[in-house]
Amino acid sequence: MKNIRNIVMAGMLIVAGGCQERFIDLEPKDSYTEAVYFATPEHFEYAANKLHENLVGWRDIRGAGLPSAYNTSYADWLDLGTDLTALPQDYGRGVLTPSNIDPYWTSHYYFLRDANILIKKASEYDGDQADISHYVATAHFFRAYHHYELMVRFGGVPLSLDVYELKDEILNTGKRNSRYEVFAQVLQDLDAAIAGLPAEVEVGDANKGKISREGAKALKARALLFEATWEKYVGTSTDGDGVSVGAGSEKPNGYPSVNDMLTGAIELSSDVINNGPYELWNHNADLDNLSSYYLFNIDGSASNPAGLTKLSNREFIIQGIYDVDVRRTNTNLSHVVAGRLSPTRKMLDMFLATDGLPISKSPLFQGYNTVDDELQNRDYRMSAYFDNIPEDGSPALGSQSLSNSGVGITNRKHEAFDYPKYRSQGQESQNFPYLRLAELYLIYAEALYERDGAISDVDLNLSINLLRERAGVAPLTNSFAAANGLDMGEEIRRERTIELYGENSRYNDLKRWGIAEEVLSATVYGPVIEGTVYESNPSLYKPGYFLYGEEKITTGAGSQLSTVVLDPASIRNFTRTDYLFSIPQEDLQITSELLQNPGW
Repeated sequence: MKNIRNIVMAGMLIVAGGCQERFIDLEPKDSYTEAVYFATPEHFEYAANKLHENLVGWRDIRGAGLPSAYNTSYADWLDLGTDLTALPQDYGRGVLTPSNIDPYWTSHYYFLRDANILIKKASEYDGDQADISHYVATAHFFRAYHHYELMVRFGGVPLSLDVYELKDEILNTGKRNSRYEVFAQVLQDLDAAIAGLPAEVEVGDANKGKISREGAKALKARALLFEATWEKYVGTSTDGDGVSVGAGSEKPNGYPSVNDMLTGAIELSSDVINNGPYELWNHNADLDNLSSYYLFNIDGSASNPAGLTKLSNREFIIQGIYDVDVRRTNTNLSHVVAGRLSPTRKMLDMFLATDGLPISKSPLFQGYNTVDDELQNRDYRMSAYFDNIPEDGSPALGSQSLSNSGVGITNRKHEAFDYPKYRSQGQESQNFPYLRLAELYLIYAEALYERDGAISDVDLNLSINLLRERAGVAPLTNSFAAANGLDMGEEIRRERTIELYGENSRYNDLKRWGIAEEVLSATVYGPVIEGTVYESNPSLYKPGYFLYGEEKITTGAGSQLSTVVLDPASIRNFTRTDYLFSIPQEDLQITSELLQNPGW
């Protein structure tokens, strides 16, 4: 089989009569430039397929020829160090300084050049445009994707719509466009992609991983909800004036209103939900109610007790394709997610009881005496995500813990099955979930509620109640919420928080809801000690391990109990400045037209 450099990771074939997985072999190309001769439709196909390699995934990636300092890392996409994860990170604390370089700034612009080359060459092509329209649409999708990710990270950025020059391996990007001008371009490119891409059923299993029309619609729905809520709750507070600082707030003609964007998110998510070939991966009957665990590590029929292969997964809409023989992660993925995604007290308390009530209201909650008690009668996702919990007991805290944070509980979402036996470090080969059907259910429900201030029971049943059903949780209705004093908006946000845990959602959600400075500046707590087995068992709990001791708090169950302090508010200071990353100093030095973000 060809070397990975010479194979475009764009599709997977299942060989008849077996489960051997391989990828489509394409013309060897380590990299390509504007000088590549686009003379046939096949040349455009090669270039379009190669664009898929630039989608974020488990492997660190960077533009060919760029130094290792510009590597982007999968760890940046796991929401490490939020209010939900027990191991603190400087970014989650609001402790960052302006960077000299930023791998995402450079890599996204490098990859935008690739998309722009294809679009430019298509305009010069003398053959039948119908023969290459699919590949041009793919390029428009990736131009939208890279601009969108840049906007989420930096706000307004210089638009890249042509084949610009590279200078000393740093991109001379020039003056920044406002976030509104960038977003308008994202929408324009996604519309071009939607018009030209094939439907998912036309892509088929043989080319699984290639972007389809539904994939472009799904990304547009995500982008519309993100920007609508950002403008609703954050407004122009991070824009700067565009003259001395920031990218300014200039809006292009015809820019959509917040309500228009929310309506668009509703319509697009509904379209893909109802007309796409996607379905929730729910095999709880065969997997001991752990579908939300095995979904994220399907890697051959031996990776789960039901013998399901990747082709059983119709939930991932946009995904990075991996294979143990051809494209492994080549990272320490399982080790990293086990310790660095260990849960905080807040995360554990967020899971509902199976009756659909928070643990402060549910008679089914069994208390905190042991961690195993906490798991009883709870949302299946709680057991699916977290591990190292003894039956009828609690894991050791502190130095004896397997968790980097000392909380004892480890995470197993994204971890390889039976690690390290079935797949050892670097051999993990599960596909990367960039955007899946579950998120579209969440987008649909949230956009409806944000637009109308209400959501009907019918729409709840069409969206988040499908996720709650898979999680073993009673459905949410308006009468149920009213009878139990629940806030519908907060319950919709709760579902999003739990379902998308560790999937690059939490930081962005807190920011677009305008509450990140409040949430991320608060003290982060760990295990409850008072009234539990930890209180009287020194072999399980060594208080000296935790630098900040304990503090009596109101737990999610509503009780006042002494709880471990993992990170005190006194050393956390996330502010509105931290909503956007700093523009890299190296690029600021290239041109005076490029302005830094406010506060940096």
